[in-house]
Amino acid sequence: MKYIDKVYGGVEIGEPLVLEIMEAVCFRRLKGIDQAGYLPLYANPKSLPLSQLQHNRFDHSVGVFILLKKFNASLEEQVSGLLHDLSHSAFSHCIDYVFDEGSETEQSYQDDIFADFVRTTKIPSILEKYNFDLDYILNEENFPLLEKKLPDLCADRIDYSLRSATHFQETNTKEIKYFLDSLAIENNRWVFNDLKSAKKYALLFSNLNKNYYAGLSSAIMFRTVGDAMKHAIEKEYISKDDLWTTEDEVLAKVEKYKEKDLKMSLFLDRMNNKISFENNPNDYYARVFCKSRIVDPLFKESDSIKRLSEVDGGWAEFVEKESKPKEYFIKFSR
Repeated sequence: MKYIDKVYGGVEIGEPLVLEIMEAVCFRRLKGIDQAGYLPLYANPKSLPLSQLQHNRFDHSVGVFILLKKFNASLEEQVSGLLHDLSHSAFSHCIDYVFDEGSETEQSYQDDIFADFVRTTKIPSILEKYNFDLDYILNEENFPLLEKKLPDLCADRIDYSLRSATHFQETNTKEIKYFLDSLAIENNRWVFNDLKSAKKYALLFSNLNKNYYAGLSSAIMFRTVGDAMKHAIEKEYISKDDLWTTEDEVLAKVEKYKEKDLKMSLFLDRMNNKISFENNPNDYYARVFCKSRIVDPLFKESDSIKRLSEVDGGWAEFVEKESKPKEYFIKFSR
């Protein structure tokens, strides 16, 4: 199958296991899960149309698979990459602001439920059909190219950053090619081939974090979507299980109650950016934390491998500062 990807272009996908997963209902559901969370409230400094900004968890998951395939990871790691976001709910990381057991500062809810969720789907039977060990595939410790903790690079992090930058027009096709051509695998680590490319990518990632991932608009999105969904569950307009359908399905159920429930109406208006807000630590409705993401890439220098922070003291200080969650104090006009 010829698959056309926004970041990597045309890619031939021929592995029967991969194609069967991509056609599974549980995987195709990810087409209805926005990568950012909820676009009407997401940062849009260039005033781009929503159609330009939209990218979903399906695109990202296939993108991670393509990236791992491109760099000759094992098929097991490629499949794990394909599946790594299967447990995301509607509105992505907004879910951490719905359930008390979710972690706002780490945004880890989908990771915490991942293995148990996958076991409820058709994926185990598909893997068994092709003689793949489910437990091995679900254990991210087996796949160091796919997942690593911040500030290291990993396939997940590389793809979502390049994908966000592409959709938000923070980069272009030429620069994407430059980054991909500058990367290599050394001892199961992603390594740039020189300091220049490592620094250029790190700055791009930092810009994405500042303006999108951990910016004020994200704090507003997380809090307003969290409030709306929590209220909808408490009133039994939706069930908790409904959040593992798609965003359109959830909103169709919730919006039916907008005229009957003034509080629901208020939460939906806030969620849809119809009510003004400000960051005001002296007078606020909600204190909101956002996970802050920053990278400290490895790069080659002569015969050695170094971190950007080892040769750039300013970057070392920046990484320490930016690794801390961002805190906002949200006040709405009503």
